[in-house]
Amino acid sequence: MAKKTYECIIIGAGIAGLQAAIQLGRYMHDVLVIDNQNGRSNLCRGYHNILGWPDGVSGQTLRELGHKQAKAFGIEFVNDLVDQAVKHDKQIELKTKLGVKYQTKTVLIATGIKDRIPPIKHIEPCLGISIYVCPDCDGYEVRNQHVLLLGSGKTGANLALTLTYWTNKVTFINHDQKTLDEEIKDNLLQKNIKVINEPIAEVIAENESEFKGVKLKNGEIIRGDKGFIGFGGNVVHSEIAKQLGVELLENKHILVDPRTKETNITNVWAAGDVVAHSEQVTIAMADGCQAAIWIHKRLLKGD
Repeated sequence: MAKKTYECIIIGAGIAGLQAAIQLGRYMHDVLVIDNQNGRSNLCRGYHNILGWPDGVSGQTLRELGHKQAKAFGIEFVNDLVDQAVKHDKQIELKTKLGVKYQTKTVLIATGIKDRIPPIKHIEPCLGISIYVCPDCDGYEVRNQHVLLLGSGKTGANLALTLTYWTNKVTFINHDQKTLDEEIKDNLLQKNIKVINEPIAEVIAENESEFKGVKLKNGEIIRGDKGFIGFGGNVVHSEIAKQLGVELLENKHILVDPRTKETNITNVWAAGDVVAHSEQVTIAMADGCQAAIWIHKRLLKGD
């Protein structure tokens, strides 16, 4: 038996989902946020390119503050995972992993993506502190330092090349030993990027989170000042969108109207990294706020 009908259900409490929840709460709408606390922003311990946070702020801090702020406006939260979605005319029914059903007039999908990170020993404590994921966010942090690019194939090679904007000391460790085409090999050679085709056994760190290098499975130790990861194969969490008939790109990211953030399915919106955009915190915030504004407009019409 379905629970009460909400005006909007937000799937995902990352940066986009929380910003949308805050905006919809300020419109005094009846909103539920469903999230399983496993979002990508939990990995980052220090965003340094956000207005108002010159010393950096962690994803966890932003999430905690956003959760508290949204709850103050009456937003409800449930720790669960939506695994089924069906649209019935003007109602959307969601079913969770715990078997609970919810009904809503509108849905915002803010489920994000998940980086593929192989189970390399000691890597996790360094993530977001001395091993980075996004060059647009953290390329500045590695300027003029020796960077070890822990990655795989074309994805890792291209990220290694990107990092040469900030430093001319980059070593690419091709963890999965994927074959590189000749053009990429030439580009790496021109930028003096050393390529090591060996799997990584563990990260070497001081005080748990200060990256100092890696130990390869063959026993060799490679020293470096900072790390970046680029393994490819990231998971785009757009399964619920697909169930609702939402149009997806070939890479599984969701297509939305650039102005309203609504998908091709009426009353279904999407925001954040699950949408095709630059995967920045500030853009995710803007997406969430913009989607909320247009959800509010739709709810006012009573559609």
